[in-house]
Amino acid sequence: MENVPFFTNDAIVFGILMLCLGLVFYTSSIKTSFWEGFYKFVPALLLCYLLPAIFNSLGIISPEWKELDTNGEIIKKSSNVYYIASRYLLPASLVLMTLSIDLKAIFNLGPKALIMFATGTIGIIIGGPIAILLISLISPETVGGADFDAVWRGLSTLAGSWIGGGANQAAMLEIYEYNPDKYGGMVLVDIVVANLWMAILLIGIGKSKKIDKWLKADSSAIESLKEKVSSYAESVNRNPTLTDYIIMLSIAFTTVGLAHWGANGMSGFLSNNFEVFNDKSSALSSFTSQFFWMITIATAIGILLSYTKAKKYEGAGASKIGSIFIYILVATIGMKMDLKMILENPGLIGIGLVWMTIHALLLIGVAKLIKAPYFFLAVGSQANVGGAASAPVVAAAFHPSLATVGVLLAVFGYVVGTYGAILCTILMQIASGS
Repeated sequence: MENVPFFTNDAIVFGILMLCLGLVFYTSSIKTSFWEGFYKFVPALLLCYLLPAIFNSLGIISPEWKELDTNGEIIKKSSNVYYIASRYLLPASLVLMTLSIDLKAIFNLGPKALIMFATGTIGIIIGGPIAILLISLISPETVGGADFDAVWRGLSTLAGSWIGGGANQAAMLEIYEYNPDKYGGMVLVDIVVANLWMAILLIGIGKSKKIDKWLKADSSAIESLKEKVSSYAESVNRNPTLTDYIIMLSIAFTTVGLAHWGANGMSGFLSNNFEVFNDKSSALSSFTSQFFWMITIATAIGILLSYTKAKKYEGAGASKIGSIFIYILVATIGMKMDLKMILENPGLIGIGLVWMTIHALLLIGVAKLIKAPYFFLAVGSQANVGGAASAPVVAAAFHPSLATVGVLLAVFGYVVGTYGAILCTILMQIASGS
């Protein structure tokens, strides 16, 4: 069947992803002029993301594909590695990286993080209608369509995804009833454009000092937080024993279990007791997302543990183990990106690229105006576009202690996602003349 990758066994796929990570970390540790020069221009984190994408593009691995069953019927199959990384390793990493967090110092970062997050949201809300207006001048048929085939209806799902996440995206599909047969094209735009933008943000992390200098940004609060966490880690630093590793993993995965249990409970409680949460056309329906509650509960447990003796496990390398889990997640996110997709639907991809460009330009303009560091720009954007799966990835790339900032902002994205997407869709409908 079409799109069946060379390797479909998840054990082999996971082995390939770990090989990619091993190669990147090994070569980035080599102190020769070639490799030092190479990683000066290509951040290691970006390669951890791109190498799996290349393997996917070459048909070696794939997140999903179609096969014929024994009856000759087409069935959809998928790899579980991303699911495991996002549902098991992500909450585990959040706990381990939050153990040493100083919540007061997080709040001392000031209002710029929220301002940049809000700017990212506004960029998505106004970017959609502006993109429709601009593309209509070149290719009006690309932004056309009638009734339930209208492109603006499909783009509403992008607005939901890029402000909140998957639950908000599903809500928008339900509200505006876009033709399900054409919905795959919108998912394609979501994957391609959002992943390209994430790649650009990762490149920027390697040049963040130069960018901050151009923005005339004051990053002293961020540096102070990083220094505070690093100093604490140094003060409790010890050679970890087997017992330390077992206890850290116990803390991490017990929390994962509690987060899943709590998420199932909260989602079920809201669904069973309040009808409004079952209405997929309601903005409140996103609160039945188990992923949302899982991330929220795991982060809350990590913050609570930071006020206990568990905090001292930072000295045994808690955040380093958390970082390992994050890098595995990065590789699985990269695996979802097929570089060939960029050429499949150039018209819709064009709308997405223009839309994301407006989002980016607004972020850059406001960051320059308020002198916000690149950290706030990147994390504020990913908290919208990438959501809870990738916002902590980008935040942790600056420093493991900052992952919590990404999660907290991503939670805001879930809350405002459907409301912002509805406003964006109304503007897109007006822009398309429907």
